[in-house]
Amino acid sequence: MTLNEQIVIDGKDSVLGRVASYAAKQALLGKKIVILNCNDLLLTGRRNMILEQYSHMRSRGRGAQKGPIIPKVAEKIMKRTIRGMLEYTQKRGEAALDRIICYNATPKEFESAKKISLARELKIRTLKLGEIARII
Repeated sequence: MTLNEQIVIDGKDSVLGRVASYAAKQALLGKKIVILNCNDLLLTGRRNMILEQYSHMRSRGRGAQKGPIIPKVAEKIMKRTIRGMLEYTQKRGEAALDRIICYNATPKEFESAKKISLARELKIRTLKLGEIARII
């Protein structure tokens, strides 16, 4: 795999859905995607509504044996969000999901890599994904 086929995305101060849709599309095109700083991804909206939605999703699960399994770690929440944008039951979507790697911090091998940032200045209420993972 050449260096051009790997995209490193810095998730600091970026909106979760925008990063997830960009990563899903690029993975479907055959590129390997690495998403860093998943703890710093933002969700927009009112704090109590976001927390209510995630706690409701977690309460729907009937345990690890039956599911649905809703993750509590920020990087796994990000991966599940991307999975919702792919046809993960088909071979093409499964292969695309395998090409995506998420990290809560920046590993040493990616510190010097060129990173893409999808951050924009937001004038609306936001909540960090790491804070959601800590609360639920």
